[in-house]
Order: sequence, then C-alpha cells, then structure tokens
Amino acid sequence: MAIELTTSIQYIKGVGPKRAAALEKAGIRTVEDFLFYKPLRYEDRRAFKEIGSLRQGDVATVSGKVWTARLYGVPRRGLSVLEMVVRDESGSIVVKFFNQPYLRDQFQKGRRMVLFGEVRWDDYSGKLALLNPEFELLDEARDAQIHTGRVVPIYRKLGDMKTKALRNIAHAVVENLPGGSFDPLPEDIRQRHSLLPRLRALAELHFPVVGADGASALALYNEGRSAAHRRMILEEFFVLQVGLQLLRVQRAVEIKRRKYAVDDRIREAVKRILPFHPTAAQKRALKEIVEDLCSRKPMNRLLQGDVGSGKTIVGLQAAVVAIENGYQVAWMAPTEILAEQHFLSIKRLLARSAYGVALLTSAVRKAEKEKLKRAIAAGSVHLVVGTHALIQEDVAFRDLGLAIIDEQHRFGVLQRSSLKEKGLDPDTLVMTATPIPRSLALTVYGDLDLSVIDQLPPGRQPIRTLLKPSDQRQEVYRIVAGEVQRGHQVYVVYPLVEESERKDLKAATQMANHLADRIFPGLRVGLLHGRLKSPQKEEVMSRFAQGELDILVATTVIEVGIDVPNATLMVIEHAERFGLAQLHQLRGRVGRGRATSSCILVVELPVSEEAGRRLQTLCDTCDGFRIAEVDLELRGPGDFAGVRQWGIPQFGFGNIVRDRDLLELARQEAQRFVARSVEGRFSASDQAVLQHLRHRWREKMGLALVG
Repeated sequence: MAIELTTSIQYIKGVGPKRAAALEKAGIRTVEDFLFYKPLRYEDRRAFKEIGSLRQGDVATVSGKVWTARLYGVPRRGLSVLEMVVRDESGSIVVKFFNQPYLRDQFQKGRRMVLFGEVRWDDYSGKLALLNPEFELLDEARDAQIHTGRVVPIYRKLGDMKTKALRNIAHAVVENLPGGSFDPLPEDIRQRHSLLPRLRALAELHFPVVGADGASALALYNEGRSAAHRRMILEEFFVLQVGLQLLRVQRAVEIKRRKYAVDDRIREAVKRILPFHPTAAQKRALKEIVEDLCSRKPMNRLLQGDVGSGKTIVGLQAAVVAIENGYQVAWMAPTEILAEQHFLSIKRLLARSAYGVALLTSAVRKAEKEKLKRAIAAGSVHLVVGTHALIQEDVAFRDLGLAIIDEQHRFGVLQRSSLKEKGLDPDTLVMTATPIPRSLALTVYGDLDLSVIDQLPPGRQPIRTLLKPSDQRQEVYRIVAGEVQRGHQVYVVYPLVEESERKDLKAATQMANHLADRIFPGLRVGLLHGRLKSPQKEEVMSRFAQGELDILVATTVIEVGIDVPNATLMVIEHAERFGLAQLHQLRGRVGRGRATSSCILVVELPVSEEAGRRLQTLCDTCDGFRIAEVDLELRGPGDFAGVRQWGIPQFGFGNIVRDRDLLELARQEAQRFVARSVEGRFSASDQAVLQHLRHRWREKMGLALVG
C-alpha cells in the first residue's frame, strides 16, 4: 500500500497508537517527519562469517540454527538469562540475552536465525559468546532481511523503541513510498548540481545502496557526505537561505515611520561622549549606521568587531543620534549580569549628558520596576538596558526608535522578528564581540547588512599569552608582584564565587582573602562578582579604574564592560574549564593601553585533548576570527557561543562546519531563485516551491514574518 509523506506515522506497520505517542514527543507525527530522523551511523552486515572462525573482539554477522536454549535466573544480581547454543557447519557459539525472558518462545530448537554483535569471552561459560546481539529469525516465506545481510542504519533510541524497532518502521516506510512527490528544490538546481530525487535520497539515507566499493561508499554515509546526504543538506540550507533572502527583499520595500536628521548639534552631542579619538574603522561603521538611520528603510545591521575594537562606543554613538532625534533606545544583553555591566559602562560614558538611563532586570525590586516601567512609557527614560525581556514582557515604550542587541550574538532571526510582532518596528543594530566565522554568519545573520570594525585603537600591543601548570603558581605570583611594582594593575579570574559550589575549583571570595592576607599583604586587592549589589559593583569597578586597587579578583563578570588601560596582566585560574570564546573575551580586558600586556592561563594537569587545543590556540593567536573558527570546529554548530539560543533551526542533515561549501552554494542558489521572483520571472513550479518554503518557515522554523 503506497503511503504519502503526510500520512500519520501511527498508520505505518509496527507503530500503532502507543508508539505514535512516543514518536510525537520527539516531533515525529508524519511519514516525512520520520524520514528526517536520520540514522546515527551505518553498519555493514553483508559479509557473513563462519562461527568456527570467530575470535574475541570480532564484530560479525553469523547465520546458524538454535541447538539448545534454556532460561535461568541469577537471583543475587536480579538477572534472568536466556542462554542458547547456535551452530553452523563450522562450529558453535554461546548466545546470551539478559532480562529478556519473553524471547524464550521464539528460539525453538532447529530455528534458523542471523545474529550480529561483538564476540566476547564469557567467564561464566568459559567460552566465546555473543551477548545481547541483534538478531533476525529467518522465515523462508520472507525474503527481505531488514537487520542483517545488508548495510543497516543505527538509530538513537526513541522512548522504549531501540534501533531494531525503528529500523522496522523505517523499512515499512521506505518500502511503501510513492513513486514521486513534490520536490522543494527547483528543477534547474537539481539538474545543475546532479542531485538525487528527494524520495530516493530519503530512502537511501535509511537503507544505503552500496556496490562493490562498499567500504568507501559506507564511509561517505558515516561521514554525512554521500550523494543522498548532499541532496538533503542542500535542501535544508536552501530553505533557510531563501527565507533570509525574502526577509531582505521584504525589508527593502518597507518604509519606516520615523525620520532622522543629523545636524551640527547632534554631531557635537556624539563627540561629547567619546573617551578617545575614534579609529577610521569606527568612523566608517558609524557612518554606515547613521546612513541606515536616516534612510527611509528600517535598519537591520550587524556590527562585528574583535575584543577591544570599540564596538560599544559606536553603538552608544548611534544611541545618541536616536535620542537626539526624540526616540528611545533599548540596549539588550543575553544575561542579567552582562546587562548590568553594560548599564554601568553606559552610565559612566553618558555621565555628562542629561539623558535618562535605566536598568530593568528581574533583580530590580517590584516597586522600583513599576516606577521604571511608567517612566519608560512616559518617555523620560531615553535609554533602557536589560535582557531581551525588554521587548517580550509588559514593557511599553513611548517611542522605541532603536534596538541595540549586544554581546555574544545570542539573538537570532526569530528574536529579531519578535520586535515586529509587538508592533515596535525599531531600527535594529545587532552587535557581536566574538567574531563569527563566515559560515555561521551566513546562517544566523544572512538577513542583515554587515559593518566590521577591523582595526584596534592606535597604540594597542599584541597580548602575550602563557600557559602555566598549577604547580608553578608561585612563579605566577612573582609575575603579578612585578607588574604591580612597575605601576600597573592585574586581574585574577576564578570560575566560581564560593568554594562550596564546587570544591575542586578555587573560588573568588576565598582566594581574594588569601591573596590579600597571605600572598600580597602589602597590595590593595578588590573583589568583583555577580552576587554583589549593583552599587557595590559600581564602587569596585570605579576604584579599580581610578587606580585605587592593584589587583582585582573577579569571576567572569568582567568578561565585558571593563576598560582599564593601566591593567596589563590577566591571570585566569582553572583556564581549562573555560570555553575558547570566553577566554578570548577575558583576555581582551588587558592590552587596552600602550604598555605590553600578558595573559597567564593557569591549568590543572592533565587536561583533555580538546582543552589542550583550546589553550594552545589562545597562546598561538590573538586573532578573534581564527579563534572563532577553531571554537566552531571544536564545539560544533550546535553549541558554538550559544547557537541554540539564536532562534535558527537545528538542521537534520546539514552541519555548517563540515558543509560550508553547500551553505555557500545554497546562498547563491537562493539569491538566484528570489531574484526570479522579484523580476517577475517565476514559473508555476517556482511559485509552488515558494509556497512550500513559506510553509516550512512558518511550521518548522516559527517565522510567520516571511510571506
């Protein structure tokens, strides 16, 4: 019986209501959903071995007959054991299944079966054995062998369904797929790149077709690089890239209701907040932003710059332009701690202005929060700093003109779209301090225009980075003392605030006391962490900035927002516990003056191979783009710098690290496809593709904005 892609998975042989409910919890409701549940890997079970040739450690497929079968218990271990002897013409092997007594009735003497598994030594029987192998009972009336004698898919368990049950379902689906169906990739793209038809690709992804060169073909499947994978990866990337291109087209024809003007008065207001002469790159970025603000189209721009490039100042200059034109500004950070740090920095930079600046987070007391909300609604607060809750909760602006989304690029296209859904429709500036690899930028920010600050302020020196094992901590302390003697200041960063949270890590509060009392009794040691009240944080930061503290012991709360040119040494304890991007951010707190600066990474040996590569990369380069590439390679696209919070889809087949070439190809093809639409050259099949893509954006990616 032929089935459709839209057929409920419940009606596939071997599923039923109970399993359908378990599949639905994993987001699998239809046949198409199931086909997108890709195998973890593939195993070649085509080559049968003789039982007599098996050796310990072999992973093999064998065929034989049940010779004996018995069921017994091991009470002291709470086990039931089904033990069989299976024979072929070359010999016999012990086969055991644990806690599966229900299998006993299937294994009558003389029953022919195929088994697959690892050959192990069984101490109990003193013989080689297959323990809990996969098996298939052979029925001469049934020719198809699903689990053996072929290349088979291995799936991640879903509910109580293990890989064998899922493979049965996959086989029932693949065997009954229709001869053809709608293809969301336009025909010209399929022909241009010699792509498999969609249903054939999906079928082969579950049951690969490999020929004589089985080993090399199987390797391509396991690496996600087979022709079937390539076809589905390009489709996934194409769906996203068309959506991003449609966003750009839609925004190109939008007319915003706000008007901006920049005159001498506003230019002077912008200059007044500058703590230093801006670089050419900062001037260029600000010019591009102001041109966007003054245009009749809403701004949707990404400002990208490495640590210490002066990105915050450019964002603040843009904010001043908006405020001077009578509009409000929302400055959003991904966490409350970072929002608080930005608030303190912005408040300091705007101290000489008459602007109302406020911080709105969950830490603000209820009465004060209600008062702030009323002030924001009345327009007496010109710039409000907080998390993205600013645009999601019951915060009403009198006239929000500019949204600045700052730090760690954790707000993706979905969050930016929520601005429009609330009817605010401000100009949007997305800022990232961690450089984004091009492959990721194409995915996350493909709908934005790009400005890059690729120049550090004049006089900045490269930061020398050293790796020191923890047993050389006394030498590190001597370096710290020497730096202070030369009139400079030092950061010492610890992962945690209090020892009790995790006993193997040095905690900031205890170590601040230890450093002040035992190690540097003659020096001025301060402490900064996220649990301090806002006025306390501001006081500590101010004392350090004014040179009243020699050493600032801190947690990662100093990751952003602190700019002290006289601080020339950063010591990071337990550096192996930090992510690469975070280490780069912390290191960026020094090297902000003209003096040579250093960063010492103190580690507990031994470190893992991945941690070792992170640390060595930081020692080898200060190039944020290179660091971002390595970070993406190490962590993968699912975890890099908070990508799961960005609001982009989790790809079923594609990997934006491995498949960068296909991501770029999809972008080019999407531009060509959307251009046909804009130019009125769409065919009927193109229109059908477009409708399908809009549906996928709405249903699969949550973006009702497009269409």
